Amino acid sequence: MVATNASYIGAEVVRSDAREKVTGSARYAGDLKFDRMLHAKLLRSKYAHARLVRVDASKASRLPGVKAVVTGGDFPHRMGLYLVDRTPYAVDKVRYYGEPVAGVAAISPDVAEEALSLIEVEYEELPPVLDLLEAVKPGSPLVHPELHEYEHVPAIFPVPHTNISNHFRIRKGNVDAGFAEADLIVEDTYYVPHIQHSPIEPHAAIALYDSQGKLTIWASSQSPFAMRKILSQSLKWPMHKIRVIGPYVGGGFGGKAGLNVEATLVPLAMKARGYAVKLVCTREEEFRDTFVRQGMWCRLKTGVKRNGRITAQEFEMYWDGGAYTEYGVNVTRAAGYSSAGVYDIPNMKTDSYCVYTNKPVGGPLRGFGHGENHWAIEQHMDQIAHKLGMDPVEFRMVNLQREGSTNATGQVLHNVGIGKCLEEAARLIGWTKVTGPGRPEPGAKKVRAKGIACMTKAPAMPNDAASTAIVKVNDDGTVVLNISAQELGQGAFTVLAQICAEELGVRYEDIRIYPVDTDHGAYEWQTVASRITYSCGRAVMEAARDARRQLVDHASKYFGVRAEDIGVAGGEVFVRTDPRRRVPVGKLALGATLPDFSGYGGPIVGRGKFIPEGIVAMDAETGQSPKPVANWTYGAQAVEIEVDLETGKIEVKKVAAVYDAGRVINPVTAAAQVEGGVVQGLSIALFEEMKFDDKGRLLNPSYVDYKIATAAEIPEMLIGFVEVPQEDGPYGARGIGEHVMVPTPPAIANALFHAVGVRMRRLPMTSESVYWACKSK
Repeated sequence: MVATNASYIGAEVVRSDAREKVTGSARYAGDLKFDRMLHAKLLRSKYAHARLVRVDASKASRLPGVKAVVTGGDFPHRMGLYLVDRTPYAVDKVRYYGEPVAGVAAISPDVAEEALSLIEVEYEELPPVLDLLEAVKPGSPLVHPELHEYEHVPAIFPVPHTNISNHFRIRKGNVDAGFAEADLIVEDTYYVPHIQHSPIEPHAAIALYDSQGKLTIWASSQSPFAMRKILSQSLKWPMHKIRVIGPYVGGGFGGKAGLNVEATLVPLAMKARGYAVKLVCTREEEFRDTFVRQGMWCRLKTGVKRNGRITAQEFEMYWDGGAYTEYGVNVTRAAGYSSAGVYDIPNMKTDSYCVYTNKPVGGPLRGFGHGENHWAIEQHMDQIAHKLGMDPVEFRMVNLQREGSTNATGQVLHNVGIGKCLEEAARLIGWTKVTGPGRPEPGAKKVRAKGIACMTKAPAMPNDAASTAIVKVNDDGTVVLNISAQELGQGAFTVLAQICAEELGVRYEDIRIYPVDTDHGAYEWQTVASRITYSCGRAVMEAARDARRQLVDHASKYFGVRAEDIGVAGGEVFVRTDPRRRVPVGKLALGATLPDFSGYGGPIVGRGKFIPEGIVAMDAETGQSPKPVANWTYGAQAVEIEVDLETGKIEVKKVAAVYDAGRVINPVTAAAQVEGGVVQGLSIALFEEMKFDDKGRLLNPSYVDYKIATAAEIPEMLIGFVEVPQEDGPYGARGIGEHVMVPTPPAIANALFHAVGVRMRRLPMTSESVYWACKSK
């Protein structure tokens, strides 16, 4: 608790959701139970690419206990947030191994499972498109021959009659002239595999189509309002006929953005009208049948002068978007406009391609597009530094973006904190000059080294993504903060309650926030893109200020003094010149009762809204814009690793992580974000990869075969924050949630090169791959 005269901004308050989660009373979608509940199971494709010749569900429909059976033919509506290319169930053909072909709703999971076994499906197998680079060649089988017919947002550029669902371009300056003036040109290729989000809570949802013709969905979702919008557009229903309720989410990392498995429940609920139909994904389904992070292959070419100044960059990225790229197209776009990284590069050419293949559906994963392109950029910078005989930190300092620099989109930058981040990360790790590959001493069994990497990222969202907040003051002095940001475990409710308490002058403990409900809640675009503290925080600030103005007005009448003489703090309203004259906030919450017993004012309801202003669409041919995004967050990470030369095992001993948060609202939750991001980045660097056979089948859909980091891998962490204020952020704050895992893998790779002289261009850096790379050096 903070003293009444202290600020909640920058304070270490206890998380607002701590008690519920520690005691196990927090409710998630999978915990919900209803009368007349049915259980859904999905029949999934046995092929990665095949024509559906016949689907006969008649036997399943007649099984006692089965209330509804649906196939693609029953519900052929296409859906998608950015590109409308996906149906809940396969229609005419399947496009990945595991795609839903039919769904069953029954009185128990066992009956639903038995019904699936009675559905007869006849396939005509088609050649699968599994190789990313083969998929873009002329004559490759088309995953979506109808691509030219699909609806999409204006910022997406599909290439008709190909497997390319988006081609994003950057053309800045004169890249040929830039390479011509270079003294050194370095070119290399890099690869990242498909990976999964691995939330503790799997996808879960319940759908009810009631007697009034209204569809209600309870879902573990980062995007209740976006889900409502997608369904409304696809079904051509008015939005008031669709309601989405979002209880706590047990980890999302982007995988629960947009519309996902929830769509499969809609036709089942419509057929089983009046029943609540529930689906909880198995862990195997969670791996294969929800969004995955796309694989990405890229080629990066950079020209530099002898003094270390970069003159030109050419960047070509191919993204393995999988069977449907309705969200994945935006990943390729984000990677394209951030393709300069943290560097001021005068001449650039970037091509970022989203490619259909017959693999699981690609979508957003924490920091999407940036973990992948920075894997290449930040290794590439180290490679160039060593070829020039420069220390990697020194080389970066020469080329960092600064006040007045331009990025890939030509935007003139302000509030650039990367220089301070890099300096502090280097100081914390104890950086010493490095000018070449590591050469272990003969007979050495283990060797230590340090590496460093930088990052930048902007919120990847539409230009008009908005937030609203409503503050209702109750007559017992408590406050209802009505927002629709989702609490995913990141501490959003805590930080937003701190802002509300600070502005309104009430106790943080008296703020109440309830689950998202699109029928009753304030609007929020999505809880993605590390935008909630920035965007929703501003809306909360405005709503609390609005409520405070009403409260002060009531108090002015009540005490008979000027409004400027009224103070509000710690849940009390008082006269500044005579603090003995004070009343609880609750006494004035419904209005003021004046000496003649007449009323004044009325119940206090504050309203706030925010939309980032001035964002201008990028040019379709060049990607140039004076302001393409809301803001940029910068950061740097340095690592110290130990490599076992006999096994190839990398142990990360220490990480120094420094990010420019603009203003830290809560140091504990901010540090927790960094800690979690570092561990997830470490896990991606050393362990994670989804593996497929030559038929497109996922080989490791379980934690037995798909490794993630555990508590045993957590390194010592030195965490720092730089505070260069964001001009339109609340108290100067900007988001850091996704950013903190981006530079971890390249920092480890750079440390590995400094340790043993081996350059790893493909993730993950497993013990086996490092061992053989050392042997073949």
